[in-house]
Amino acid sequence: MSNILPGGPAVAPEESPAPQLPEVKASKPASLWSDAWHDLRRKPIFIISCCIIAVLAVMAIWPSLFSSVDPFNARTCELATARQLPSAGHPFGRDNLGCDMYARTIYGAANSLVIGISTSVFAATIGGLLGLIAGFFGGVTDTVASRITEIFFAIPSILGALLIGSTFRDSGLGIWLVVFALTLLGWPMTFRIMRAAVITAKSQDFVVAARALGAGPVRIMFRHLLPNALAPVIVVATINLGGFIAAEAALSYLGVGVQPPEISWGLMIADAQRRFLEAPLPLIFPAVFLSVTVLAFIMLGDAVRDALDPKLR
Repeated sequence: MSNILPGGPAVAPEESPAPQLPEVKASKPASLWSDAWHDLRRKPIFIISCCIIAVLAVMAIWPSLFSSVDPFNARTCELATARQLPSAGHPFGRDNLGCDMYARTIYGAANSLVIGISTSVFAATIGGLLGLIAGFFGGVTDTVASRITEIFFAIPSILGALLIGSTFRDSGLGIWLVVFALTLLGWPMTFRIMRAAVITAKSQDFVVAARALGAGPVRIMFRHLLPNALAPVIVVATINLGGFIAAEAALSYLGVGVQPPEISWGLMIADAQRRFLEAPLPLIFPAVFLSVTVLAFIMLGDAVRDALDPKLR
């Protein structure tokens, strides 16, 4: 309504400005992986395990950064100083052959990590692909694959790897014989986990919609099912990695794993246990490094499992 001033024209009231709404910034849609990374960055157990694994990785790739002694050179070993206690130049002392224990422990990380990581990747790949195929197609394919898996499950891992290692010891494969033996006996667990995840996911609406739109089996398996069933496989592969490193040490200790002149923590433990009562340090140091490495990967796997499983949040 207009205001009428005496002696003047009608004046319209001033219009109040429209309230300004706050700008809403477009954000990326949340996903399982982004939420998991958000949680992992705030977990001390994840940060600690990653730091330990990072140090071990640098130790395996550039061992010369940690020790200037070449343990593969026989001239660095002095039999007269065998089982010498730690000193300024040799912080871990010397072993039964007078070799520098610190250098051998540092260089032993390479074979342990290579075997553990390679076996974990191969086992996850083989078991994951077979589980994806068996879970998707079902029927006879699933039955045959499951029965084969049960046969491998019935074989004790260490005993089977011991048999394979002793049979093909002279094949010249080196550390890859250990990788082959552990992979052959390690993929069934990944198969079962992937199969169960695929069976659960293939009845979801997004798979039904993909079928209705004419997507083929290969596209459905690798484009829709695999990303949604991959999380538990990654968790198991990470946890198993520590187990594979421990298994390699056990095989080397039994004499069918890494062979001299290669260096392995398992070999060092086997050599040191003969004179353990006289000189315990040559056994303690590689055992501590082995235990810390296995524990770091298990801690990493537990943290990843807690972050990827919504029920555990």
